[in-house]
Amino acid sequence: MASSAQSGGSSGGPAVPTVQRGIIKMVLSGCAIIVRGQPRGGPPPERQINLSNIRAGNLARRAAATQPDAKDTPDEPWAFPAREFLRKKLIGKEVCFTIENKTPQGREYGMIYLGKDTNGENIAESLVAEGLATRREGMRANNPEQNRLSECEEQAKAAKKGMWSEGNGSHTIRDLKYTIENPRHFVDSHHQKPVNAIIEHVRDGSVVRALLLPDYYLVTVMLSGIKCPTFRREADGSETPEPFAAEAKFFTESRLLQRDVQIILESCHNQNILGTILHPNGNITELLLKEGFARCVDWSIAVYTRGAEKLRAAERFAKERRLRIWRDYVAPTANLDQKDKQFVAKVMQVLNADAIVVKLNSGDYKTIHLSSIRPPRLEGENTQRRQFNAANSIMDKNKKLRPLYDIPYMFEAREFLRKKLIGKKVNVTVDYIRPASPATETVPAFSERTCATVTIGGINIAEALVSKGLATVIRYRQDDDQRSSHYDELLAAEARAIKNGKGLHSKKEVPIHRVADISGDTQKAKQFLPFLQRAGRSEAVVEYVFSGSRLKLYLPKETCLITFLLAGIECPRGARNLPGLVQEGEPFSEEATLFTKELVLQREVEVEVESMDKAGNFIGWLHIDGANLSVLLVEHALSKVHFTAERSSYYKSLLSAEEAAKQKKEKVWAHYEEQPVEEVMPVLEEKERSASYKPVFVTEITDDLHFYVQDVETGTQLEKLMENMRNDIASHPPVEGSYAPRRGEFCIAKFVDGEWYRARVEKVESPAKIHVFYIDYGNREVLPSTRLGTLSPAFSTRVLPAQATEYAFAFIQVPQDDDARTDAVDSVVRDIQNTQCLLNVEHLSAGCPHVTLQFADSKGDVGLGLVKEGLVMVEVRKEKQFQKVITEYLNAQESAKSARLNLWRYGDFRADDADEFGYSR
Repeated sequence: MASSAQSGGSSGGPAVPTVQRGIIKMVLSGCAIIVRGQPRGGPPPERQINLSNIRAGNLARRAAATQPDAKDTPDEPWAFPAREFLRKKLIGKEVCFTIENKTPQGREYGMIYLGKDTNGENIAESLVAEGLATRREGMRANNPEQNRLSECEEQAKAAKKGMWSEGNGSHTIRDLKYTIENPRHFVDSHHQKPVNAIIEHVRDGSVVRALLLPDYYLVTVMLSGIKCPTFRREADGSETPEPFAAEAKFFTESRLLQRDVQIILESCHNQNILGTILHPNGNITELLLKEGFARCVDWSIAVYTRGAEKLRAAERFAKERRLRIWRDYVAPTANLDQKDKQFVAKVMQVLNADAIVVKLNSGDYKTIHLSSIRPPRLEGENTQRRQFNAANSIMDKNKKLRPLYDIPYMFEAREFLRKKLIGKKVNVTVDYIRPASPATETVPAFSERTCATVTIGGINIAEALVSKGLATVIRYRQDDDQRSSHYDELLAAEARAIKNGKGLHSKKEVPIHRVADISGDTQKAKQFLPFLQRAGRSEAVVEYVFSGSRLKLYLPKETCLITFLLAGIECPRGARNLPGLVQEGEPFSEEATLFTKELVLQREVEVEVESMDKAGNFIGWLHIDGANLSVLLVEHALSKVHFTAERSSYYKSLLSAEEAAKQKKEKVWAHYEEQPVEEVMPVLEEKERSASYKPVFVTEITDDLHFYVQDVETGTQLEKLMENMRNDIASHPPVEGSYAPRRGEFCIAKFVDGEWYRARVEKVESPAKIHVFYIDYGNREVLPSTRLGTLSPAFSTRVLPAQATEYAFAFIQVPQDDDARTDAVDSVVRDIQNTQCLLNVEHLSAGCPHVTLQFADSKGDVGLGLVKEGLVMVEVRKEKQFQKVITEYLNAQESAKSARLNLWRYGDFRADDADEFGYSR
């Protein structure tokens, strides 16, 4: 077992005992020691050596479980100090020893010397000298060794050392405790502070028996977060080691057995303690993992106080180097290039509560599943029967299941991902590729899935979803390595969600989404049409894109699904399956569909419903971030303008976009040839000018001479709403900084007068610079987000529409020169701002209606007054019904020119037809 040396002597003399060497593995008692050799290719051999000629007290023994009548045996006096004396002196040290006697039963007696030869300290003599052992009774001092023992004993007696001191030595007897009454309370009482301990036994690499000091609790400690290969007990009582079990046990034994350590008690499992053993030379838990002697275990890794990530990193180190138990390890993403393992992509669609479609930098699309999480479902380990019943109660028996709306919390999970991710760039780290699986009786077939950790702004999306109770964590077999690289964080997030009763773990009634699908239902569509037409712009979410101009929308306020057709354009038709044949799509139909998908799919948009077709599909305009989708499709040469657009206020924009696209000769205009223009005299429609003035209150004048007014008739409604709103705010003031503004959203804003008003967010530069528009007054302001709050539904635009309406003066041209325009604006502000006037709509235009405005008292025309003052010019219109008023305006302009007022002070500056100055006759 160890190197040995044969001492020389004369051939005729007595035999000299062989000197052997070894390392002290364990001290069994004051007179019994286990010595081991050097490891060579595995755990080394070992043997027990009993010290000759001396006796030390017996240590306590626990009664055998197989003998019901047996009792625990306590320590003999001075037995434990003797053991401790040897333990502290010898453990892990190199010694030499001689065997003097061997009994028929195989017990070996001999002398042990500290060091490499017999000149070292004689251990038996040291014990006797300290009064921790006695010479064996009846032993005669007839040789030098025995004489020295006798002298040592006499010296110990004279010095009253150890057992020769006064008293019976009862203070050296330990009060050993083999069981703990309340393990959980015992662990908690130590508050995870290190407890001094001695490792008494190593069962396997990750399970030890420890003596906790100073109270002498003898406990089994399982290392938190890991498991080593173990020894399997066979039917005949023998033990069969799993691969590397013996090596792992020796690794722990050689470092910890009978060493002074500190243990952090972290949790308990029955009478077993889960903990971390700390030694001055390192942390055995992490060392075992790093050397490939152990693997991480999910059930206890969460209690590891130093952080699960350290354990995962140590395990990863061993896996990458294929050490010991990982010798055959193949990484889940071993076959992927680095660029396919980690990349940045843009989220285009949320497929489910655990799957998204992303667009790579190459332009390709890829479906990504969030690793290790399971979306809400109707049956499963975490779904209560009440959820199934709730889902069934909202479904007609004749209708098929709509997972998004009928599975509890599926809609909330999808919405969380949609609002967080759509259109944003995310970091994707592929964790594993789940291979395709065939269908079984209970499980449908699955194609190959790429499972990854997706983060945005440093936030793990799967973890955020689980922490809100909107998904659950998949449990794996211990040897299943195909899991999230942040699996421990997912488990911790789920534990928090369960503790706080969030989402799927809530004991409250599940949310029910009663969503009416009126797509293609003509009768229902007819009922909804008037309401949607009156609503003006309605908020919607694009659920599906059928083609470039045909979409499915979800209207959150009306909780319904509609099919929506874009007005004013003629988009290429896509391929269609007809009975008996497949109709091919028109050129550029796929490009148009892709364009619309990338721009609006699952985005929040605004829609204006104008009409519906015979099939119950609504027709109208869709706006995304202030842009008209019909105009954008025409602009990108993916659609043509339809003649029905002529009646629309967007006709001008559509025509100009189409003209620009034609010039580029791309896509649908690739073969466009310009036709010769024939001069056609416009035929003016004859009709009478309508003069129906209504009282309004002017609230704001803009820098381009537009103005906002409130309808006097609804003024009392506004006053009442503002009063109720401010009372509500006073009783429930918004928490400062709690509101996160988003472009296009309605909110409340605190004006400089300290009062709250309804507003719309126009632009978010930063939390300190939010551009808002006061919807009831027409003025704009830049505010910090701390002066904004959520607009209660009780005071929304559905209760009372925005009261500020924008208009422009009819029949006048606003000067393009900044100074001249400022003069005109100042004059109007001075005359009509915050006053009541009379308003008549003269004609509509792309921007806003053009009107004439009269002073309430004198009935004088405000626009005509500006012309008379020479502050503006006349816009000459050809319509017959306006000729009388245009003539009046032109006469006023001539008077101003003659008097050389303002614009005309240098004469008629238009004489040179100076178009470069923005003026033309």
